[in-house]
Amino acid sequence: MSILGNILGGIFGRKKDDEPKAAPAPTPQPAPTAPAASTPAPAPTSPAAAEPIDVAGILDFKNSVRDEKLNWRTSIVDLMKLLGLESSLAERKELADELGYTGDKSDSASMNIWLHKQVIQKIVDNGGQLPRDLTP
Repeated sequence: MSILGNILGGIFGRKKDDEPKAAPAPTPQPAPTAPAASTPAPAPTSPAAAEPIDVAGILDFKNSVRDEKLNWRTSIVDLMKLLGLESSLAERKELADELGYTGDKSDSASMNIWLHKQVIQKIVDNGGQLPRDLTP
C-alpha cells in the first residue's frame, strides 16, 4: 500500500484490504407498455453522500491519549508519527515521489512543508473535514 494510502487509512479507518467497492448495478426497470399519464416520472435518486469525517477531532483524540504530544497540524513528521507510520527522511522522500514533488529533496524543510500541504489537501479530497486554518 502507498504511504498516502496508509495515512488516509490511519485517519479514515481503512485497512490495507479495504478497496472502494463498485456500486452494484441498478436493476433494469421494465419499459412502460402504455403511455404515461400526466403523472411526472420520479427523479432518479443517487445514494446518499457520505458524511464528512471530522479529521481534526480524530487526530486530536489520538494525540490526547499519547504521552508525547505531536504537532500534526503543521508537521508531516508528527502527522505520520501520530498515525503510527515511519516518518524517516527516506519515507518522506518516497511520499514526495508518490505525490509528484519536483523540488530539491535535500531541502527537507521545504519538502516537509510541501508534503504537509499536499497530504492535508488529499485528506480533504477524500472526504475529510478540517478547520479552515488547515485547508490550503
